[in-house]
This record gives sequence, C-alpha cells and structure tokens, in this order.
Amino acid sequence: MEYSFYDFLKLLGSLALFLYGMKIMSEGLQKFAGDRLRKILTAMTTNRVTGVLTGVLITALIQSSSATTVMVVSFVNAGLLTLSQSIGVIMGANIGTTVTAWIISALGFQVDIASFSLPLLAFGIPLLFSQKSTRKSIGEFIFGFSFLFMGLSLLKTNAPDLGENPEMLSFVQNYTDMGYLSILLFVAIGSVLTMIVQASAATMAITLIMCANGWISFELGAALVLGENIGTTITANLAALTGNTQSKRAALAHLVFNVFGVVWVLCLFTPFTEAISWFVDNVMKPQSEAVAVPYKLSAFHTTFNICNVLILIWFVPFIEKTVCALIPQKEQDEEYRLRFISGGLLSTAELSIVQARKEINLFAERTRKMFHFVDDLLHTKNENDFSKLFSRIEKYENISDSMEVEIANYLNMVSDGRLSSESKLQIRAMLREVTEIESIGDSCYNLARTINRKFKGNMDFTEKQYEHIRQMFQFTDEALVQMIRILEDDRHSVDVNQTFNIENEINNYRNQLKNQNVLDVNNKEYDYQMGVHYMDIIGECEKLGDYVVNVVEACADIKEKK
Repeated sequence: MEYSFYDFLKLLGSLALFLYGMKIMSEGLQKFAGDRLRKILTAMTTNRVTGVLTGVLITALIQSSSATTVMVVSFVNAGLLTLSQSIGVIMGANIGTTVTAWIISALGFQVDIASFSLPLLAFGIPLLFSQKSTRKSIGEFIFGFSFLFMGLSLLKTNAPDLGENPEMLSFVQNYTDMGYLSILLFVAIGSVLTMIVQASAATMAITLIMCANGWISFELGAALVLGENIGTTITANLAALTGNTQSKRAALAHLVFNVFGVVWVLCLFTPFTEAISWFVDNVMKPQSEAVAVPYKLSAFHTTFNICNVLILIWFVPFIEKTVCALIPQKEQDEEYRLRFISGGLLSTAELSIVQARKEINLFAERTRKMFHFVDDLLHTKNENDFSKLFSRIEKYENISDSMEVEIANYLNMVSDGRLSSESKLQIRAMLREVTEIESIGDSCYNLARTINRKFKGNMDFTEKQYEHIRQMFQFTDEALVQMIRILEDDRHSVDVNQTFNIENEINNYRNQLKNQNVLDVNNKEYDYQMGVHYMDIIGECEKLGDYVVNVVEACADIKEKK
C-alpha cells in the first residue's frame, strides 16, 4: 500500500473540516438552543447514574462513541453541560460503544451518519441565509454537524487503510512470545492504531483479522482492545483543540477514565482474561474456536467497560479535580455558569432567597470585572491584544444577559412558593437589583464600543483627555466597590450615603467636563469627532453611576424590610 504526500494533505484537510465543523456546531448550539437544551441535558444528567444511562442511549442510537464524546465536548464548550455531567455521559458512551458492537455482530446493522451530511446541507443553506437570527443559528448548527461528520468520515477514509491491508501488521507475530512485555507492547500498538484509523470499530476489525489468521492469541487481542480504548480518546481531544478550557478538561477526563481502566485491568490481566475465556467456553459454548475468539473479544470489551464504569462512577468528583488541576482555568476562558442556584429550588423559600442573594453578589463582581476590562481596553495600543480584549468584553455582555434572565427566572420560581409578605417584597427588590446590574453591564459594553470606534478611526485622545477619563473611571470604580460592599453587607455596617456622595461627584465632574469640552473644541485642541467620543465615555460613566445608585436603593429597601 502506497501512502503519498498528497494523501497526507487530504488527511490534514479532513482534520481541518472536522475541527471547523466542531467550532461552528458549538457556536450554533449556543446561539439557538442554549437555555432550552441546557434544561433538557440537566434533567437527563441530574446524577451520575442518569448521566451514564444518557451516554449509553446516545451512543447506542448513533453507533459511535467518538461521535458521542465529540458532541459532549461541544456541549461543554457551549456551556450546556458542566464538566461533572459530561464525565458521566462519557462513561456511558464507553459502554454504549460495546452495545453497538454486539448489535452489529448480531444484526449486521450500522447507521452511517456521514451519508446524511450532504442532504442535511441542502436543508441548512436556506436557514443560513435567513434574516431571522434563530433560523440562522439552526443553519449554523446543521452546517457544523454536517462538516463534523463529513470530516470524521474523511479522516477514516484518508487514513492509511490498515483494515484492507492487515498483512502490513503481520510483523507483530515476531513479538508475541515476550510474556508480559508483549501485552504492554500490544496495548501501545492498539492505541497508536486507533489514533491513526480514527475508529475503534475499525481497529477491532483488524484485531479480529489478526486473531483469525492465528498471528496473535486471544490474550494479545485483548491487549489490543485495551489500547483501542486509549486511542479512541484522540477524537474528543482533537475536537477540544478549538474549544475552551472546560471542553479540554472534558476530553482529558475521557482519557483519564480510559487510562485508569487499562491500568487496573493490566494489574489483573491473567485472571480477568481467563474468567472471560471460561465464561464464553462454558456458558455461550461457541461451535468452533474461530467463532469463540470474536465472542471472547466482544465479551472482554463489554465487561472491561462496564466494570470500569462501576468502579469509577464513585470517583467522578476526584476525576473532575484531577483534570482541573492538570488544565488550570485561563482567565480569558471564564465560562458563564451560575455558581449557587443551578441545582434548583432548596427545601425552603428562605434558603433559596439566600442562594439567590449570593448569585446577585457574584453578578455584581462580574460587572466590576467587566469595567476593569474596559479600563484596560482604553490603554491597549496593540491591534491583536485590543481585538482579544474587546471580544472578551462582548462575551461578558452575553454572560451578563444570561445571568439576569436565569436569576430572575429563579426568583420568580421562588415567589410562586408560600412566602411571607416581607419575603415577596424582598424578591421584588432583588429583581430590581438584577435588572440594574445588567444595565451596568450594558454601560460597560457601550464604553467598550465607543473606545473601539475611536481605535478603528486611528484617532487618539490628548493627554489632558486621558487624565479626565482616568479620574472619571476612578470615581465610577469607587461607586462599584461601594455597591458590592453594600450588597454583601449583612450587618448593615456600610453607610449608603457614601454612594450618593460619589454619584454627586460623578455628576458635577461630568458637567464640568462637558463645559470644558465645548471650549477645547473651539480652541482646536482636538477635533469635533474626538470630542464626541470623549463625551460619550464621560456620559456613559455618569449613566453607570445612576444604575449603581438604583442597585443601592433597592438593596437599602430590602434591609429596611428585614
């Protein structure tokens, strides 16, 4: 078999299509079905057991553990699944792929999802050019889904065809008599083979051919199967290359899960394989050795994955901590996820209100962080760094919108319960807080957009303008700090009047700068357009200060009613 440089380029192109599909599928999912799909997936993965069952079901339906893990990685990337939930689904996918192997061997039935890719594009193209954003997002998802599976299919097609040329692997029989070292070598061969072929099912077929030809024994075939379980994780890790930190962690969790399983089976390899052989020979009673070996390998694969899940399902938190330690969170990859109220209502409405209060405090801290990004953006001169920071502020604006909706929905759910009149008034004030904090996020985004327009116009403020903006930003940040202190103040020890004093300073300074700006433009110290950008920033800071006062007033109302 010849494998030219052109074939290698086709392989790289297939990988590019796969990664691009993963990227736009994840983005389309996030835009179109974010909140709805999150609720469905959260319901399906409420605990580890239901998560595993979800993974088994999805993999048995689409008949590809690689496809399931890639979709799980994309769900994590889109913020639809938590890392903990994704680990359960991935565990289930490992069992599901063995169910598929039995179905294929018994019925000879397999669905090729890639064959539906081109017809799907025909449905997706009118949606992609739709004026309605939801339809456009569905079109993006369909295109991403199609490209993903076309890429996966092309990866298998353009990889060296070892299945049709098993004689290339006949050399392995030279390494079958080295005892335990042979087992370790065949685990490594199985891993590398699956990474190349990009399909554990294809590697399983190669393993069966090698066993049928008598090149290797059942025990060495089992070692190849163990290697395949490690090699199959490469697909999810490839998919995670374009994703965020959480998706990389989900892909790594798949690898950690499979590697740990292989390690403990290697420690008990001889009794484990002997038990499988005994079961197949005495319970299933195949008619010949040629039939027995495929049964033994399938039984080994199924038993290994089920046992691995039964053991590791108790260690999901440990696996989560391990992958988080191995892949630390990058600051720019911070993902939107409610920290305190994502698990539903608590036993009493009062406790639920306490959780909502913690979430509102976190929301306020995130908006102040967003304001600091705006300050950094103002002083960023490098175009690449500027684009990254502006994109990050845009992301925080989306986070802010989502947090407002989810916290408000949660508070409305709490208000449906049996509450005292004081608690109902408290919830009403908290809803006002959430609305005003989201408005602070909007103001931060408006500031960033003004700075972006100034940057694209290749214009710059004078040193005096920069000094005035810095002073206004300092007042605004003081107001935000004071607001957060009041929100977190349970003992009523923070003076609310200080916020009103800061607001007065902001208003007076805005009026002073407004008058000065007219004089400076008339004196040709800077042109009119720069004066517009300058006053847009100053005016937006004054609006932001108003929103801060509104939050503090709502918070003061709550404390008066307690």
